[in-house]
Amino acid sequence: MQLMKRFATPVLMAALMVAPVAATAEVQRQITVVGEGVVTATPDMATINLGVRHRNKDAEQAMQQTANASQDIVARLKSLGIAAKDLQTSTLSLQQLESYGSGNKRRIDGYEAANTLTVRIRDLDSLGPVLSAVLQDGANYFGGLSFALQDPKAAQDAARQAAVKDALAKAALYAGAAGVELGDVLSISEARDHAVPMMRMEMAMATDMAVEPGELSLKQQVTLVIALK
Repeated sequence: MQLMKRFATPVLMAALMVAPVAATAEVQRQITVVGEGVVTATPDMATINLGVRHRNKDAEQAMQQTANASQDIVARLKSLGIAAKDLQTSTLSLQQLESYGSGNKRRIDGYEAANTLTVRIRDLDSLGPVLSAVLQDGANYFGGLSFALQDPKAAQDAARQAAVKDALAKAALYAGAAGVELGDVLSISEARDHAVPMMRMEMAMATDMAVEPGELSLKQQVTLVIALK
């Protein structure tokens, strides 16, 4: 046992002396570049947010008026071919309306009830007629319109490929300017992709609303880490 203890310390010291040298040998020269790919596509789906708001001195009356109009709107949307899965209630609220009179005394003026829907329109040719129809049925709130692709995978993959090519081109440019050669790609990571709408929109209240979907610009960013020879 005593003999083993005498040899333990020198062996441990030797291992500690070798460790920094091994760690230094593992350091690898590399370059990190970010590439961006952009693909444009024509949207084939729209999402709209619309609904009904009614004010009344009586809270129950405000809710009832809103409920009646909302039922008419949902019935009309379904009659126009909008599937139940593409209709979702996004807001249902009742708010007390207040004001302040003389002496800063609070006064209750009535109530406002609201019911809003998020609607997906998969046939863009029907978008204008749908908007006009719900206005006739009592919709008095419009919260926005956005365009999208029902199946964006092909466009997203094309943007990813373009982003990788852009990153490789940048890496080659930098390496050439620095007088070094590129080695293997060590890692690839991507940022979250997003679609940016580029659209024109026109509305005509007298007839069916004219809506131009324009284009979607899908962007993808990737980060490449490449070894240098």
